[in-house]
Amino acid sequence: MTREPRDAPQFYLTSPSPCPYLPGREERKIFTHLIGRRARALNDRLTEAGFRRSQTIAYRPACEGCHACVSVRVLVDAFEPSRNQRRILRQNADVTRALAPAHATSELYDLFRDYVDARHSDGGMADMTVLDFAMMIEDSHVDTAIVEYRRDGELLACCLTDTLGDGLSMVYSIYDPDETKRSLGAYMILDHIERARALGLPHLYLGYWVNGSRKMDYKARYRPQERLGHEGWTLVL
Repeated sequence: MTREPRDAPQFYLTSPSPCPYLPGREERKIFTHLIGRRARALNDRLTEAGFRRSQTIAYRPACEGCHACVSVRVLVDAFEPSRNQRRILRQNADVTRALAPAHATSELYDLFRDYVDARHSDGGMADMTVLDFAMMIEDSHVDTAIVEYRRDGELLACCLTDTLGDGLSMVYSIYDPDETKRSLGAYMILDHIERARALGLPHLYLGYWVNGSRKMDYKARYRPQERLGHEGWTLVL
């Protein structure tokens, strides 16, 4: 009788819950744990298969009768910024980037609270305590770091970013909600594209583009990109 190794991933299915992107629909997710010595390699394989990471969990939508959530990755070597994206880069020419360990600091939590209270006060993260935030940042068995963006020493934005074998994955990003003219969310994506290119990595994983959701429309702006469907990754120019 064939037996699976004890550390082979086991997959589970969540109960239905309201969809956060499309009103009137329900979502379900399939998930597994990313723990132990195989976590990094498993995270690589699952990300390429359309999963996302949250702490030590890898998940992907498994909604009955709905396929609106589509994994998106930017082809960094072929990417050329649009005129508007070049403007965003110029507006943030005074911003510096630095990598920091994935540790939750009071500075990061203050930025998180400002961002969530201003932009997502009705979302699932609105009630996160500092301990919840620390778990989100620090509970990881994979290659992850905080990418900080500062101006004159002041923290303007940051992103929890995984380094994979074939790219970077932007797990979660936050920014100063008062800096509206800087388009910091877009700037972080553009900078991650450049960082992936400098590292010789072919992809930047942006998570899910949700067809019909205004919240997720922005992910379609970074082309050429590939979208994951039933027949694998498909090029979108």
